[in-house]
Amino acid sequence: MPSYTVTVSTGSQWFAGTDDYIYITLVGTERCSERTLLDKPLYNDFERGAVDSYDVRVSEDLGDIVLVKIEKKKYWVHDDWYCRYITVKTPSGEYLEFPCFRWLVDEKEVVLRDGRAHLPQDDKTSLVKQHRQKELDMRRKTYRWKEWQPGFPMSIDANRHKDLPRDIQFDSEKGVDFVLNYSKAIENLFVNNFMHMFQSSWSDFADFEKIFVRIKNTISEYVMQHWREDFMFGYQFLNGCNPVIIKKCTKLPEKFPVTHEMVSVSLERDMTLQEEIEAGNIYIVDYEVLDGISPNSTDPCTLQYLAAPICLLYKTAQNKILPIAIQLGQTPGKDNPIFLPTDGQYDWLLAKIWVRSADFHHHQTITHLLRTHLVTEVFAIAMYRQLPAVHPVYKLLIPHIRFTIAINTKAREQLICECGIFDKANATGGGGHVQLVQRAVKNLTFRSLCFPDAIKARGMDSKEDLPTYFYRDDGYLVWGATKSFVSDVVHIYYTSDEAVQADEEIQAFIKDVCSFGMQDFDHCEFPKSLKSREELTEYLTVIVFTASAQHAAVNFGQYDWCSWIPNAPSTMRKPPPHKKGLADVNLIIESLPDRGRSSWHLGAVWALSQYQENELYLGMYPDEHFIEKTVKEAMEKFRKQLAEVTSSIKRRNDGKRLPYYNMSPDKIPNSVAV
Repeated sequence: MPSYTVTVSTGSQWFAGTDDYIYITLVGTERCSERTLLDKPLYNDFERGAVDSYDVRVSEDLGDIVLVKIEKKKYWVHDDWYCRYITVKTPSGEYLEFPCFRWLVDEKEVVLRDGRAHLPQDDKTSLVKQHRQKELDMRRKTYRWKEWQPGFPMSIDANRHKDLPRDIQFDSEKGVDFVLNYSKAIENLFVNNFMHMFQSSWSDFADFEKIFVRIKNTISEYVMQHWREDFMFGYQFLNGCNPVIIKKCTKLPEKFPVTHEMVSVSLERDMTLQEEIEAGNIYIVDYEVLDGISPNSTDPCTLQYLAAPICLLYKTAQNKILPIAIQLGQTPGKDNPIFLPTDGQYDWLLAKIWVRSADFHHHQTITHLLRTHLVTEVFAIAMYRQLPAVHPVYKLLIPHIRFTIAINTKAREQLICECGIFDKANATGGGGHVQLVQRAVKNLTFRSLCFPDAIKARGMDSKEDLPTYFYRDDGYLVWGATKSFVSDVVHIYYTSDEAVQADEEIQAFIKDVCSFGMQDFDHCEFPKSLKSREELTEYLTVIVFTASAQHAAVNFGQYDWCSWIPNAPSTMRKPPPHKKGLADVNLIIESLPDRGRSSWHLGAVWALSQYQENELYLGMYPDEHFIEKTVKEAMEKFRKQLAEVTSSIKRRNDGKRLPYYNMSPDKIPNSVAV
């Protein structure tokens, strides 16, 4: 009697094991095995982290094993089970791997194909074609699009984390409870005694140290010491939390009537302002997207304010970027003066604080929420809906969308919802953040997600012009390594451009992203089809890079740059000054967040800057979705390239008072999960 040895691996995460009955059926090209209960007498099967082996006896050889069917039946109460993989040793001694990496819940069955990746056009038998189609039919019923807010990219159709399919939930919901985490952060930072002191202003700048000094690290401490200085203000546009908005100024906008006389004292090269612009030494930051956004009015006791400033920056002979003019509104006029470094020190300081506050809102809502979290969720949902587990692109992308839908659902449930945590401390809370995303979506083109294109579009691509733009330099290296890896995988499975065109599933995935995920917005310019391996490589590089490196660059530096409250105020409690000579220390302190809002803000930026307990960094793929040797070699090459990038960044950072490591591969998680 032929016998097949079946080895079953149970996940090692919490509650992965089960006491339920597990049955297996082997499906061969000739016939199927009997449905067999996997059970060893006097042995606790399928414990968390266990690898168990069983014999499945058959009366005749089954032919080539094509599918493995697993069923779970209730023993006492339903007990979910996480299966990592199944291997089958055939009577001839051949080993076959069947990756699973899924939860079996209730009495559902899972049918697995062996671990080799296949394009749809490569499947020839009706058995595997039907399996492929059935999996997608089931997924499309499970992963449904839903518009959370009008004009937003689409999200998952689930109101709460617990409504999500089990496969994409966090292992432990408690670990991502924002209310719990923020409260824990506030407690860890010893600021709970200030937490409820809304409306109570700090007495002076030094008073902010009461909530700051509890956690010290080089960057946040350096920010606290130097935040008032112009060089620190300018540096953050290059290597702070929001290094994506500064651009080269080729022509002064009419709405920002800065004259040479105003700024001549700040210019070093014996040139006029116009000549400095033509020489490429002038940069601009414009927060027009914030103009007219409704400020938070959820607390009747505290009026809160927003501004839409424009800031002109100058590159000195030492390649420092310094602010030389700030206008706090979009419409020039006598009630909207242009503030200058030659003004009174508090006028200039307050103008810079308003820019920093605007930058905080742009960063949180557009750069971070929209352009990493929400965009990655679109790619993730389309992937689940259009690519079966056997597709090489599914196997490539799955580590990079891990927990993204879950974290976004949790954010919609607790953070950015009506009366959510966002309303507590942010001037864009109470609906302003929704308006901001709706506006920013209009500039969310596919090309703006391609890192080299985005840098070039802002005129920031010359290393000679800006030798200290580390976000750009490190980003190029990580983008290059990622694109090289993606290209290797694409070329393993697609032998020609025609193979890309013939892949109905990949074309459906691309179309789903554009037509449903991005709702076919006129302005989004996402492709609706792909015609070549080069196009597919770039598209997939955008997904992997956005979910990993781009998110890391704009997320994990938040405590560094935003924990010193005057450097990144989450709200302002006085309107922007409409004339010069009004500002003093008291006005600035009364404008900055009160004690309660400062504490919530600090808890938020601390919690958002934490890595997961068992973080998987870029290039770490412990779940073996791919079994082919060629792909494993490509992964190894990718890891080597990333290690070289990490080393070069470390060498550059050595001895720097302000090291830049947010794009260092050893600090880039694979996916958006926080």
